[in-house]
Formats: sequence, C-alpha cells, structure tokens
Amino acid sequence: MADGYLLSVVHVFLIQDERILLLRRRNTGRHDGEYGLPAGRLERGEEVHSAAIRETEEECGVIISRDNLRMVCVMQVRTAESERVDFFFTAKDWAGEPRNMEPEKCDDLRWFPLDRLPDNLILHDRLALDKHRQGEWFFSLGWE
Repeated sequence: MADGYLLSVVHVFLIQDERILLLRRRNTGRHDGEYGLPAGRLERGEEVHSAAIRETEEECGVIISRDNLRMVCVMQVRTAESERVDFFFTAKDWAGEPRNMEPEKCDDLRWFPLDRLPDNLILHDRLALDKHRQGEWFFSLGWE
C-alpha cells in the first residue's frame, strides 16, 4: 500500500472450446519466462470491470463488452514486496482475434487445453483457476 492506495490487479480468463489463452512474460522483471493471464494493475480511480476490459485490449487486442465479463474470484495476496487484492474475471465472448499486442513484454501467446496447463504457469494464476473451477470465490495467498 502506497499513500493509502491499495494495489489491485485484474486478470482475465479468456476461455474458448475448453482452452484458455495465456501469455508468456518477458522483460517485465516479474515472472519472466512464465505464462500468465492477460492482467494488469488497476489505475487510480478506475473501476475493476473497466480495468479488465482495458488490459485485455492492450495485451491481446480483443474487445470485451461489460455484459460478457463476469467476476469469478478474488484473491488477497501478500508477498515480501507488497500486499494487494486481485480480481479474476472470465469472458467467453469478445470481438477480435487474440494477438500479441505487447511483444516487448510477451514472447508467446497461445491457447492451452484447460486439462493440460503449462508447468510454468504463474502460481497465483494457477491457484485462481483451480479455485474458480472448484467454485470458490475468495482465497488468500501469503498468510500462513
């Protein structure tokens, strides 16, 4: 938390035909070489649904209408560097074909079968997907 502002991150599960879209990070300084969901920080004054729509368009080039976006879980995260609240959404319909819009931050964008996720999937993304599939809407990470 900086200046009374709690960091929040939005993540989007783009799911189609029992497959999920993942991006492999590079040159970001965090989780480079690992696959993750389209995601990004909530900007000050931004509503979470709007942030999810913005981030998905910026990273994948697809447009999601608010009606096609559904929040499916929330995760409270504590690491040595920060504390934050992450919001996970799912979208099954969107406009446009997903493509890598940020090649300086992503070196691979591909669909993975939900039952064969890559071993190098970012831990909190894997946990959120597992919790969502188990019907859990809230969990914490980083507290013993």
